[in-house]
Amino acid sequence: MNAHYEVVVVGSGAGGGVIAGELADAGRRVLLLEAGPYRTAADYMRWEAHANHDMWWPLTFAEPAGEPGPPMPLFRGRLVGGTTSINTKVALRPFPRDYAKWHAAAGLLGDSGEPFAEADLLPYLKRVEERLGVRERTDWQKCVHTVVPGFEALEAPLKPVRAYTDHNCMRCGSCLQGCPTNAGKNTQNTWIQPALVEGRLELRANCTVRRVTIEDRGDGPEATGVEYGDAGGALQTVHADVVVVAGGALATPGLLIRSGVREAARDSSSSRLIGRNLGFHAARIVQGLFDEVQDAHMVYPITAHCLKFAQDEDGGFAVEASTLQDPIGFSTALCDENDAPLWGEPLVEAVRKYRHYIGLLTMITDENNGTAVVDDRGRDRFTFNWNQREQERLRASLEFARRALELSGAQRVLHTGPVSTHVQGSCRMGNDPERSVVNAHGESHDVRRLFVGDGSVVPRTLSVNPSLTIMALACRLAHHLDAGEHGYLSRATVAAAV
Repeated sequence: MNAHYEVVVVGSGAGGGVIAGELADAGRRVLLLEAGPYRTAADYMRWEAHANHDMWWPLTFAEPAGEPGPPMPLFRGRLVGGTTSINTKVALRPFPRDYAKWHAAAGLLGDSGEPFAEADLLPYLKRVEERLGVRERTDWQKCVHTVVPGFEALEAPLKPVRAYTDHNCMRCGSCLQGCPTNAGKNTQNTWIQPALVEGRLELRANCTVRRVTIEDRGDGPEATGVEYGDAGGALQTVHADVVVVAGGALATPGLLIRSGVREAARDSSSSRLIGRNLGFHAARIVQGLFDEVQDAHMVYPITAHCLKFAQDEDGGFAVEASTLQDPIGFSTALCDENDAPLWGEPLVEAVRKYRHYIGLLTMITDENNGTAVVDDRGRDRFTFNWNQREQERLRASLEFARRALELSGAQRVLHTGPVSTHVQGSCRMGNDPERSVVNAHGESHDVRRLFVGDGSVVPRTLSVNPSLTIMALACRLAHHLDAGEHGYLSRATVAAAV
């Protein structure tokens, strides 16, 4: 077993999967560690309970830090490919306003020394889009056409989405349980699998990283490798020239804290920000009951979207159509018009009419007021604390979706409480160590050779679905590491084309 690598990457999702694959393509010696199992399209089936148990992290909740209220469920994938293997494949570029918010939040600068802008990320966005085969989807199904009149009546029409799916997509609705036709692209089948089968990448699945090893060799603290529990439970240690933590915005802060980054940094301002500024993209599914069968669970979610209100000054929320959870998720999350969970006979009656419902997904741009901490028992804990603007966006997005369904002919409209699948922030990147955890290329301000390469580096929550942006940032980091200008790795003999 090779005990030393140029780069060890922790996590194989939108960040880690891209970083490991790009570096392997460049000829680097890379070890990729993933806490979840290795799965391919041959393993996927539309079995909701099985998928929830086998490919999702156990349900996690963020607790309200302000006014009393219910906790918010947080969903994320736990398998090779991370959440990219079980998401809806929406591929949207950030708005220019998003980049401006990043600079304002953390002083983030591009390589030119100017505020980080689209030009700094565009080559990597294009590279990722090309590799994923991003395309516009106009093959709408009946349930989408059913709600078009409501959006048009509100002068906020639906538009086709851009998605990383190919023409083998059968519109079967199995996205959240893994794509059985491999039409849904993800980091597993696009970056990891090619390098894996060709022997250019080492992957160890079912391995839980306990800590990043940090030493001071006379020039300040630096990362030297990781300790992890292997698939059999034995503790293993590997050494690396560079460590990239990419466990996602929920797991990365806890790993850095448990690794002693704050102690190594002597409680610096930067290290105290680990786990702060967590954003959620709080979402609801708003579900309308129609006379005719709609079969909104047999679609490629997300099929269409309305971005008229996506930017802050326009409302700060997006609405996506159409989506309907599979029966377990549908039946356990329904609330009535008074925000009370359905129970007993009303719930039974709703589930009986399952095929008649159409769901709209609302998603607000929040302001990163959440936290990710490690409690006294060593457990990851999360909080949210909506301010007045965020509360208004939650209210307005729900009301808009309700009206769109009613104007489309819905007899009744139910909804879920807020949930999150698009966690961002918690280890902000920026050029100001007083306002960020890592620099503009993802390296810790406090620990050399330690990089963060996932959605936790996003300084402010995006106005659009974040996976494309996270993958582009990861691609940018991989090329920065391969260039070798920092002196941690030998210089690349052939620069990777962008």
